Amino acid sequence: MATPLKHYLQFSDLSAQEYVYLFQRAAAIKAKFKDYEKYHPLTDRTLAMIFEKASTRTRVSFEAGMYQLGGSVVHLTAEGSQLGRAEPIEDSARVISRMVDLVMIRTFEQEKIERFAAHSRVPVINGLTNEFHPCQILADIFTFIEHRGSIAGKTVAWVGDGNNMANTWLQAAELLGFRVHVSTPRGYEIDEKLAMGPGGTTAGCYQFFSNPLDACRGADLVTTDVWTSMGFEAENEERRRAFADWCVDQEMMAAARPDALFMHCLPAHRGEEVTAEVIDGPQSVVWDEAENRMHVQKALMEYLLLGRVA
Repeated sequence: MATPLKHYLQFSDLSAQEYVYLFQRAAAIKAKFKDYEKYHPLTDRTLAMIFEKASTRTRVSFEAGMYQLGGSVVHLTAEGSQLGRAEPIEDSARVISRMVDLVMIRTFEQEKIERFAAHSRVPVINGLTNEFHPCQILADIFTFIEHRGSIAGKTVAWVGDGNNMANTWLQAAELLGFRVHVSTPRGYEIDEKLAMGPGGTTAGCYQFFSNPLDACRGADLVTTDVWTSMGFEAENEERRRAFADWCVDQEMMAAARPDALFMHCLPAHRGEEVTAEVIDGPQSVVWDEAENRMHVQKALMEYLLLGRVA
């Protein structure tokens, strides 16, 4: 029986129960990878990867992951296809989705990926948009579970820009039952309407702090991102001034719980959003976090194409 068509465009597209399953599958698939056990559930399946934004981790994790699952990959860029020219997104979606089994898109506006998905015959995955980054938060929460167990009831401190990562953390908190302490400079706050997702609410899951040190107090996880995301490079100098006090340092980590973890989605700029002592220190799990993008995405691709497996 065919698996019902399901897209993954933002974190709120799946239920809490589906995430429990995905984290279990990611652990099982990762264990096979570590044991050099061949696992090819997606033989003869093809993933199309569409990049309008540059990528290192997203490309490597999806491409390697799909090959490890026995499938194949087609890599497209805006410059090398009709996506960067005059063809409507809807027409590209109709054509590409007739030739592949799964599409991952990394682009600018969320509206682009939603238009593509609305006309796709196959599942579409958000590899990053200006508004959301669900695969990264999927990896971050899986990494937390590996190191500290369930994230339910815990506190995550978000220090920095109210960006796609922050929006996605709030969606995850609402679904999975944890809290987020948010601290951003004035003018860079989270857009609550985006963070809520369709029909959702964020009222009970987060608290805003004007002082980033206060946001870190008692946190189980402290996390941040670059001050200037892709597409906002023209604001770089202005942002450097605005974010000067939002560098995660040892004082902030000391304010968190003694066993608190530090995460960063990478690439990182040491001395800007985080000090070298923190990102290279004992509480940092950024390399596990980066690797886990591949494992959770393998679980996600398996689920979207095959549904639940034994």
